[in-house]
Amino acid sequence: RKSTGSQRPAMLRVPSISSVSSRSASSSASHLGRRSYVTAHKKDDKAAAPTKSKEDVEVKETPAPKKNLRDKFHIKKDGSIDVEFVSDPFTTYKLEEGPAQSVSTSKDEMIKFYRDMTVMRKMETSMVSLYQQKLIRGFLHLYNGQEAVVCGMEAAIKPTDHVITAYRDHCHYLGRGGEVVDVFAELMGKRIGCSKGKGGSMHLYKADANFHGGNGIVGAQVPVGAGLALAAQVLKTDQISVSFYGDGAANQGQIFEAYNMAALWSLPALFVCENNRYGMGTSATRAAKDTRYFAKGHYIPGLKVDGMNVLAVKKAFEFAANHARTGKGPMVLEMETYRYMGHSMSDPGLTYRSRDEVNAVKAERDPIDRIKMYLVENQIATENELKEIDQKVRKDVEEAMKKAQDAEVPPYEDLYDDVYVDKPYWVRAVELKDSVAVHPK
Repeated sequence: RKSTGSQRPAMLRVPSISSVSSRSASSSASHLGRRSYVTAHKKDDKAAAPTKSKEDVEVKETPAPKKNLRDKFHIKKDGSIDVEFVSDPFTTYKLEEGPAQSVSTSKDEMIKFYRDMTVMRKMETSMVSLYQQKLIRGFLHLYNGQEAVVCGMEAAIKPTDHVITAYRDHCHYLGRGGEVVDVFAELMGKRIGCSKGKGGSMHLYKADANFHGGNGIVGAQVPVGAGLALAAQVLKTDQISVSFYGDGAANQGQIFEAYNMAALWSLPALFVCENNRYGMGTSATRAAKDTRYFAKGHYIPGLKVDGMNVLAVKKAFEFAANHARTGKGPMVLEMETYRYMGHSMSDPGLTYRSRDEVNAVKAERDPIDRIKMYLVENQIATENELKEIDQKVRKDVEEAMKKAQDAEVPPYEDLYDDVYVDKPYWVRAVELKDSVAVHPK
């Protein structure tokens, strides 16, 4: 196919802008071939909706939210609060009726949302410094900007329910009741870490809270999540399973296999796509023909949610958890969210999107700023009260970081714990002199 000009679309540029870089017309034939392919296949990030099908009539779209709209708060004499969503934060698929346009909360819960999200943000911001000092090694995937998803979910499901996610897992661990020091210690390879210093950033676990990780293989946690739902169904425990994955994993075959089994057996499973708009450095619209991730279950009902509004997330999970827990089968949820940092610490996050784009999301949709605004504007809390929370959070996070830094690393003898039922008597190392005799306890 002949190339139609001397400009080549940039592979890693701001997805909402048609970005080109000048090239000489005397490029090699192989370069021209690649250029023609990219030109023919690159999609505009403002692409029109996919071709209509019979299923499209089952997607009930809602108008895009307008800027500066405030959800309405109705504070009752008993202290309870009803919040009315002014702009509908939900889009449904194969559902006769979606969540109600209001949610119940309280001052204590609102304060908890603010505190928990602030802890998550401060903890992960501190990780950047530790990584730069090489006190954290390996991969480090940060969750900044997406905190409302975890906090809203935990306000709606039961502590006994199962949760599993991929490698962007630090805040999910905190949401399940984990401590900040557990996370710092694990990331620094210390013995007091939640995985005894052997898992690192991508493998946080909390067995006593049914948090099953922390999984390093993209998408592989979703079939495991379906298995957790199957176990709950067989054992009749009244639990549900919540499986998180990103838009970058959403087109994997194993996810659709999990959908199929969950639908066949009406499993109490929620499949949650955290759509932060970029799979590594590729925008969702360049990776997926159909970016309606909540509708990818085909025969499974779906729900798209404003994932930057913690109250909307709570309402969505209340609705979805009730659906799964009452025998109606699985549901696919899409959380529209945004990550402020790059895919991992090795990614500056600005080669495929502009700084202006990131700053605009922070200014207009930040989940912490939103809950702070609601607290102050509705006189639920004062600026001074929130500043005190900020100061306490900063102090607590710094103390946890110091405790983790001072902790011991696992001794050599711990290497085979949690691997073998019984320790081997002798383990051969690369060099014979480094081999170790390990005796059973």
